[in-house]
Amino acid sequence: MTAPRLVRTVIRHTRTEPVRHRFTYRSYSWLVDLDEPPRLPWYLRPFARLDDGRDVRAVVERCLADNGIDAGGGQVLMLTNARVLGYVFNPLTVYWCHDRAGAVRAVVAEVHNTYGGMHRYVVEPDARAESTVAKRFHVSPFNPVAGRYRLRAPVPTDRLRLAIVLDRPDGRTFFAASMSGRVLPADPHTLLRVLLTHPLETWRVTARIRWQGLRLWARGLPVLPRPQHIS
Repeated sequence: MTAPRLVRTVIRHTRTEPVRHRFTYRSYSWLVDLDEPPRLPWYLRPFARLDDGRDVRAVVERCLADNGIDAGGGQVLMLTNARVLGYVFNPLTVYWCHDRAGAVRAVVAEVHNTYGGMHRYVVEPDARAESTVAKRFHVSPFNPVAGRYRLRAPVPTDRLRLAIVLDRPDGRTFFAASMSGRVLPADPHTLLRVLLTHPLETWRVTARIRWQGLRLWARGLPVLPRPQHIS
């Protein structure tokens, strides 16, 4: 088992067409072994609530089984945002699914959009922790549901280095995102310091997404119709 950890993150998004647009934000995430949930003092629990790890593990293992993958009940390491005062929005949650020998068998990338939709991409990374997968889910109102993602997601140790690139069907890259940062112990002192420097962060995540969308709309990017999706 791995003790719960915090990651002080730097999140970068870059769009190259039809207009150039980029932004950078600082945030934080939880890095948790689903079999080793955080044990926090009562006064911090309302600011760091996670779903029951057993329930999450059951969902992830069912998702793997649906894709013909059996990890044999090995460690599942989750990168996610926690609820703060009852609210959370997770644009991306990543699950590193290990086999009993400790090797990464699969990565599940769980994507949420601001319309209440969710989709899980299941990939089997190569030796460089890289994988590709077709885009199947509507996220941005300015991007069609087309093309392929290229994902690089090595298991975090002392640092997180996560990168996602979206290519158009003709192979041109037009969007890239990354999340990087230091991995820290999730002790009460560190968590309190993070909460003070990033107050109400889950609300700020949603507000930032909408603000960047307004900026793109103001620059004349057309809003694409939202396709129906059930996942």
